[in-house]
Amino acid sequence: MFRIALTAAAICVLTPALAHAQLYSWKDASGRLIISDTPKDPAAKTYSVAYMGTGYGVTRTASPKRRITEFDDLIVEHANQHELHPDFVRAVIQAESAFNPRARSVKGAMGLMQLMPGTAAEYRVTNAYDPAQNIRAGVAYLKSLLTRFGNDVSLALAAYNAGPGAVEKYGRAVPPYKETRNYVSKIRANAGAAAGAEAPKRIFRTVEIIDGREVVRYSDKAAPKAAPR
Repeated sequence: MFRIALTAAAICVLTPALAHAQLYSWKDASGRLIISDTPKDPAAKTYSVAYMGTGYGVTRTASPKRRITEFDDLIVEHANQHELHPDFVRAVIQAESAFNPRARSVKGAMGLMQLMPGTAAEYRVTNAYDPAQNIRAGVAYLKSLLTRFGNDVSLALAAYNAGPGAVEKYGRAVPPYKETRNYVSKIRANAGAAAGAEAPKRIFRTVEIIDGREVVRYSDKAAPKAAPR
């Protein structure tokens, strides 16, 4: 822990802009300790870095499991509103910020779903670090990209990462950027191939009595209620 703190402090001295950022640490396949201001591993540990007058202090933030459940109600609410699968939204948040509401990228993306200033303004977000506003706008923007690209999940995710202009530039295909392709693959894997982006449809079972026999039917629409007698 002490070694990690010293390493993080050294990074901050070289890059003052990280003084109020979050740092993430994890071990790669060869066992090396990696520290970065961008979470690239779901199991990454998160540290809050702040200038303390005579030096830099590093403290652990909330555990990943606690952060995930903390925003579950907001995720389900807005995912359902836009007919998206909650697991899909969770996977996007994991990839974007590792569920850190104070995350900020070097490009200026903010909060849980890493909203760029222009996107935040478009969706009338007054505080991009407020989880409720951030998730509301992020999910709405994600849905707009799915609609724009014909519900193609890979293209929508690529647009979320690299911008819709990049997807259009390459003939409505995932741009040949390593980061973007890894991003798309990672989210699709975390969301689950079976889950996809759309919310699961509800199936209704109805039973009718015809000529004295039960006839069972299944539909995605609820049967109309019988008029009161």
